[in-house]
Amino acid sequence: MTLNHYETVFILTPVLSDEQMKDTVEKFKKVLTDHGAELVQVDIWGLRKLAYPIKKKSNGFYTVIEFKADPKVIQTLEVEYHRDERVIRHLVVTLDKHFVAGNAKRRNKIQETQQA
Repeated sequence: MTLNHYETVFILTPVLSDEQMKDTVEKFKKVLTDHGAELVQVDIWGLRKLAYPIKKKSNGFYTVIEFKADPKVIQTLEVEYHRDERVIRHLVVTLDKHFVAGNAKRRNKIQETQQA
């Protein structure tokens, strides 16, 4: 079984409390891990202004998850995004080897600055 590298970004409605937002992020992390995905990094960007209104909202909670998974997991994840009314936008992309290497390099640089 070949695991591909993926990155997903999803935006949650701004009417959620911090606790509800964190619960929703945990739900999607669990969907991935329950289906055999390996989480590489989870970045919660928090509340950000949207470039344009979506569903009459001008802000949203952004989250980025980088993971390795079997391609079949993506369909399950997409279905979960569509079923959850808290998600106002989502995107899943396949990462090529150059992007994966760049992300690892960036993570190492961040860890070095935090340790210094």
